[in-house]
Amino acid sequence: MAPESTIDATLLGLLACPQDKGPLQLVRTEAGASVLYNPRLRRAYPIDNGIPVLLIDEARDVSDAEHEFFVAES
Repeated sequence: MAPESTIDATLLGLLACPQDKGPLQLVRTEAGASVLYNPRLRRAYPIDNGIPVLLIDEARDVSDAEHEFFVAES
C-alpha cells in the first residue's frame, strides 16, 4: 500500500481546506496518486511522501471530468 493512502481516518477528519475551512476527501486520481479533494471549490491538494500539502498555492484546479471521477469514487 502506498504511503499516501495510509492517512489515518482521525487525521483526515481533522484536516480542512485552507481556503474555505471545509472538510476534504481522500481520493485517487486516474493515474493512481492520492490527493485531498475539496469538491466545493474543485481544488485538489497533493500528498507528498504521505504528508498532505495544504498550501493554497500548491493546490490545483480540477476539470469537470476529473470532478465527476472524484465524486463517483467517493
